[in-house]
Amino acid sequence: MASSTLPALRRALLYVPASSPRFLAKSLTLTSDNVTYDLEDSVTASMKPAARTALQEHLTSLSSRKETTMSEIAVRINAVSTPDALADIAAVAALPALDTLVIPKVNSAADLLLVEDAIRQAAPDRASSSSSRPIKLLALIESARAIMDLRAICAATPNLRGLIFAAEDFALDLSLRRSPRMREMLYARSAIVTAARAYRLESVIDAVCTRLSDPRQPQRQLDECRNGSGMGFNGKQCIHPAQVPIVQHLFSPDKTKIKQATRIVVADEKASAAGRGAWSLDGRMIDAPVVGKARAILARAKQCGIDVDAVREKFKDQNFE
Repeated sequence: MASSTLPALRRALLYVPASSPRFLAKSLTLTSDNVTYDLEDSVTASMKPAARTALQEHLTSLSSRKETTMSEIAVRINAVSTPDALADIAAVAALPALDTLVIPKVNSAADLLLVEDAIRQAAPDRASSSSSRPIKLLALIESARAIMDLRAICAATPNLRGLIFAAEDFALDLSLRRSPRMREMLYARSAIVTAARAYRLESVIDAVCTRLSDPRQPQRQLDECRNGSGMGFNGKQCIHPAQVPIVQHLFSPDKTKIKQATRIVVADEKASAAGRGAWSLDGRMIDAPVVGKARAILARAKQCGIDVDAVREKFKDQNFE
């Protein structure tokens, strides 16, 4: 489990169909920041009751959390506009293995408040943000209406920890054709990132790369990850385990960023010890926001399993102006 003092690490959010016994079993062998068992899009209407029961049994068996290396276990329920949503929440909310609910087709704050009401009925001890272990919420943004209501959605509940962009449904809602770089969705993606940052949400997760059968898919995925990271997303949805290593690598701080952040932090510590309030590095004046960003990069690097201390050792004797 991720440390409670740091934002949860969700570089990859991997969907696993809850209707497949084979995939449920395979999920136990995966090393992913997040595994989201899916009761929505990957499950046909006729299979939803059976998938819900199978998932309930699967999560019950994981109550000890010793059988898996997954950092976060989530469930994507059905949309709150369907009768399946309440049944989904009732089936899984009280299970100790559950960390997070992924809420699809969130159009307004009311959708999240309805989910919280249902959690309060099914697992009252996990509904409040003051609980020792509240059920966290991630909201899928899939429509023009949701984009227009982002402020209210982000402010709806302190249990909301992130926004997820659903490109395919958004394209359908706006009658768009998704291009590889998603330029036609630039406004929506930028709005989602901006809202998530403004409301200090932990995660802002980009669209899934859907071209699994395309021989160019690995490069397509690399390009999409770099594009999303450059826009401010800090994770990406995955629909196949093979996508996870690439996504988690590209949404981790790279060597250049870690090196520069380490130099800034070490120099700042030396400046503080010497009583210097102003100092420069490589001819650039360094202020508090720059130092804060550097510390955030190193904290995330540690979460990603990178040996920051080894990098720091290389710069302990550096000088500053």
